[in-house]
Parts: sequence; structure tokens; C-alpha cells
Amino acid sequence: MDAGGAMDALMLARVQFAANISFHILFPTITIALAWVLLFFKLRYLRTGDEKWLSSYFFWVKVFALSFGMGVVSGVTMSFQFGTNWPGYMNTVGNIAGPLLAYEVLTAFFLEASFLGIMLFGRKRVGERLHTLATVLVAAGTTMSAFWILALNSWMQTPVGFELIDGIVHPTDWWAVVFNPSFPYRLVHMLLASGLTVAFLLAGLSAFRWLRGDRGADVLATLRTGVVMAAVLIPAQILAGDMHGLNTLEHQPAKIAAMEGIWEDERGAPALLFGWPNEVDRRNDYAIGVPGLAALILTHKLDGELKGLDSFEDHPPVLAVFWGFRVMVGVGVLMLLVSWLAAWQLRRRGEPSPWLARVLVGMTFSGWVATLAGWYVTEIGRQPWLVTGVLRTADAVSATPAPIVGLSLSAYLIIYLVLLLAYVSVLFHLARKSGSTVAPPITAARGEPDES
Repeated sequence: MDAGGAMDALMLARVQFAANISFHILFPTITIALAWVLLFFKLRYLRTGDEKWLSSYFFWVKVFALSFGMGVVSGVTMSFQFGTNWPGYMNTVGNIAGPLLAYEVLTAFFLEASFLGIMLFGRKRVGERLHTLATVLVAAGTTMSAFWILALNSWMQTPVGFELIDGIVHPTDWWAVVFNPSFPYRLVHMLLASGLTVAFLLAGLSAFRWLRGDRGADVLATLRTGVVMAAVLIPAQILAGDMHGLNTLEHQPAKIAAMEGIWEDERGAPALLFGWPNEVDRRNDYAIGVPGLAALILTHKLDGELKGLDSFEDHPPVLAVFWGFRVMVGVGVLMLLVSWLAAWQLRRRGEPSPWLARVLVGMTFSGWVATLAGWYVTEIGRQPWLVTGVLRTADAVSATPAPIVGLSLSAYLIIYLVLLLAYVSVLFHLARKSGSTVAPPITAARGEPDES
């Protein structure tokens, strides 16, 4: 195959994996936080005896089950691509990637799968306490899954605790591998992103039900829960994002330079609100920025110096990283404004106005947009490396001809589009069904409905 064909195959393989992981990440982003929200609903019911919390649990456990199933299916197909499109990855770093992926399956997935059935169908059989315990264990499993996957992905960003022998990575310190320099920041950032995604999903679908005339106490309780979650978590996410940015500046300065559109070493660099990175002329066209703000945020000095892209032999594609970062931040600012406005109105009026409910419906999947934009910044910003400083992306790709990769890519895209539309359609179908059927209280000792 000629060089052009090889490059075509590489690009197609990258697009295929990006499409797969973009589709997959949508669902763990929901299940990680939604499991804990379900636990909150269940505990509120046990404490207060108010049926609205149990009704909320029954509605949203359906959303959890649907999201969990979609995540499992897309995760399996994603793992296949390690062998079909990226054999060089496992050949080089399999001694680290293999065990971490195995830990995720053994400690997290099995935990979720083992107790999900009890969580979904076992309430009448095992009683309230064991049913609640099953919810706790499923929630713990979703978080543990995020822990192991992010440990591996963070190690790929900031690899430590290994030695390279004959081109093969061998772990020397598993503690350093797992708790690598970027892992704590990325884990917190992702958990908060999941919380915000679920918060706006709760608020958006509940607002949709509210607008359709479903004014039950459970709907308002869920809407309030989503709004309060969002209002509390978005400031925490801004703080976590700032700390993550400082960590990235220390360990991946080329990524920061691409995010900020800085071409040459610069003191007092502006924060660009708008611009179009021009890699040919090495400048930003149509740039509009706030002088000194990027330097202040990243160095805590108005005249702080930041390295430009010209200082690095290898740097990522600038346009995608630059705009991905701005989409993420822009959606985050919108989340802040909408959640605080909604919290203020709910506190003042007790219920959402029609226009606010419509805004919340429009924000239903805003968490997905911000999460995808952030992941594009993270993953594209690492290029041309698959494992920073260890394995280049081009060195890991398979020799599969470009037409074959293109054919499978087309099939993936069609299937994923159909599945995504079906998923969203089912969510709103569930939301259109008014009134949830609440099971009678369960006697924990007998595991039977309480007839008293």
C-alpha cells in the first residue's frame, strides 16, 4: 500500500474508533450518576414514606436499564477494534492495558451485572433493605468502572511506572500506573460531568412531562432534584476544570497551547473568545479575546509566560482542540445560567414557568454535548501520540486496507445513528406515559406486599 493509502486507512481507523467511543461514552455518562440518584430516591422513600420518591425511582430505573444495556453493547464492539484496527496498541502496552481492563470487568461489570436484576425486578422478592443494598452495589459498580477506565486512559495521557524493553511496556510500579499524574483530576472531572449530564436529563424530561400536563408530585420532585444537582455541581465542575487545566499545563503543555490557540511563546496571552486557527500561516484569524486572561488563569499572573505550539516538535491538530474547548466551556456557562435561574424560580414560585420548562427541555442533552466536546479536546489534544511519548497513533494501526475500514465505518455510523435515535425516542416515549404505577410497600421480613 502506498503512503497515501496508508494515511487514508489511518484516518478512517481513527474516525471509526472516535465514532465508537463517542457513542459508547454517552451511556456510562448517564449510568454512573443516575445509579446514585436512584439510591437517593430510594433512601428518601424509606425515610419519608412518600410515594413520590418511589414513583420517581420506578420511572428512572427504566432509563438506567436502557442506558446500561446500550453501554454494554457499544462497549463490546469498541473492544473488538483493539484487535481489528489497533493491534499495535495491545502489542506494545498490553501488559498495562490488559490488567486494567480485566480489573474493570472483574470488580465493576460483574458487580453491576450481578445485582442489576435484583435492582430491576427483585423488590417484591427480597424486601426493601436488600433491594436498597442492590442499588448501592450497582451504583458502586458504575463508579468503579469509571475508576479503572479512567486510570488506563489517564495513564495513556501521562504514562509513568513502567519501563520499555525491546519496544514493549512493562509495569514497574502499579500504584504509579493507576494513580498517574493526571488521573485524580480526570476522574473528578468525569464524575462531575456525569452528574451534570444526569441533572439536566432529569430536569429536561421532567419539564417535558410537566408541559404535557403531568403535574404529579413525583415529576416536580424529580425536576427539583435535577435543578438542584446542576446548580450545585456546575461551580464544582468549574473549579475541577481549572485544576485539571493546571495539571495539563504541567504535563501536556502542547495541548494547552492548542486549546488556547497560542502559536509562539507569549507573556500575558489573551483568552480567545473567538478565532479561527490558521495552521498554514501559524496565526488565529478573526481573533477576539480578553487580554491577559489566559495567562492569569493558567499561571495566576497577568504577565505569565505560556509556551506556544512552535516550541513543540509534535503538536495536535489545533482547530478541533481549540473549538472543542470553547464548545465545552460555552455549554458549561449556559448550564450555570440556566440551573441558577431555574433554582431561583423554583424557590420563588414552587414550579417552573412554561418558558423555563421549555428551556430545560432544550437543555436535556446538554451534558452529552459538553462531555463529547471535552473528550475530543482530551483525545485529539494527545495526538500524534496514542500513549504520550511511548507509542504513536500511526505505529499502532493495523494493515487493514482503507476500503475495508471505510466499509465497516459506514456500517457502524448507520447502526449507531439508528440506535441513538431509538434511544432518544424511547426516553420521550417513557416521558409521555403519564402516572407511574407504584408497587405496594414491601415487608422486608417476608418479602411480600404488606396488606396491613
